[in-house]
Amino acid sequence: MKKSSNSAQVQLTQGLACSDFEASRAVSSVVSSRFVREGAGFAVARPFPLAGLEQLDPFLLLDHMLPEKLLPGQAKGAPDHPHRGFETVTYLLAGEMEHRDSAGNSGFLRPGDVQWMTAGSGVIHSEMPSQALLRDGGVLHGFQLWVNLPASKKMMAPRYQDLKSESIKEIESEDGLKRVRLIAGKFENHQSACVTEIPIVYLHVRLLKNGVFEYQPEPQQTVLAYFFGGQTVLRVSQENLESALSGPAGASVELKASSVLVSAAEPVVQVQAEELAVFEQSDLPVRIVNESDATLEFIFLVGKPIGEPVARYGPFVMNTRKEIEQAVLDFQSGNFVSASSGGALG
Repeated sequence: MKKSSNSAQVQLTQGLACSDFEASRAVSSVVSSRFVREGAGFAVARPFPLAGLEQLDPFLLLDHMLPEKLLPGQAKGAPDHPHRGFETVTYLLAGEMEHRDSAGNSGFLRPGDVQWMTAGSGVIHSEMPSQALLRDGGVLHGFQLWVNLPASKKMMAPRYQDLKSESIKEIESEDGLKRVRLIAGKFENHQSACVTEIPIVYLHVRLLKNGVFEYQPEPQQTVLAYFFGGQTVLRVSQENLESALSGPAGASVELKASSVLVSAAEPVVQVQAEELAVFEQSDLPVRIVNESDATLEFIFLVGKPIGEPVARYGPFVMNTRKEIEQAVLDFQSGNFVSASSGGALG
């Protein structure tokens, strides 16, 4: 993990008002992404799941499809594969992708678009680059988030919501330094057009220099920020400093000693691209400030933990091992998708 010098960290913290900073929610850990190849071979940065960090309830996985310059014929996607028991959320920043499934549904994702797919009882689908991207090459960049479903909804009929870029609310601060795309949930006085099965907030945040982002989660909610542009510093409480430095047992989760700066008040940690900040549970608001010249860009997620057992096997996420075995048996026997389970594109 590349880190800036302590002098750079001091510069980043000089403009923070101590009273405001101490009153902001601290992070419990910072996760460095693991770089893997997914689908037919496209590159992703994956901050979770990792060994020792299998989920961040209700979130199961976050993949950052890295912005690669692709030559003609190089674009790859995810050919036919099944899902059951959870939701996938695809958010595209650059390029074009095409979705098709076993019920005959299809749709295109273009820059700024979102597809929220509730797999429920079962979907076999593909997510592939468009024919234009395959033919001409270009850049493919985006995110895929997996959201768990409670037991009562794991076998619901599948559903798709295709949210075109123009339908996604974009909120800009009066000073022009903050811009937020509201993909799901509520932000300030705005409500997303997306319907979610459990309470979720999904934001794409851009902060120019001196821009400030604030959000007040409920005390017991899971709160995450995945950074993919710029860098910032976040507070680490003295109480969580030791555990944050070591991370969960066996996980690639840590605050590097070189990235922690002990200030006059409390320690802070520098966070940069391809890193995930996991915030501790508290009554305090989240406050993220950009003091660097580069634009700070991150995905911000908030969710209420489901608190149920999780049994997981590849593309199946259920509550028990027996349910997983049934999903595998249904898939192998050709009974995975029934004629009545296909959902219409939203």
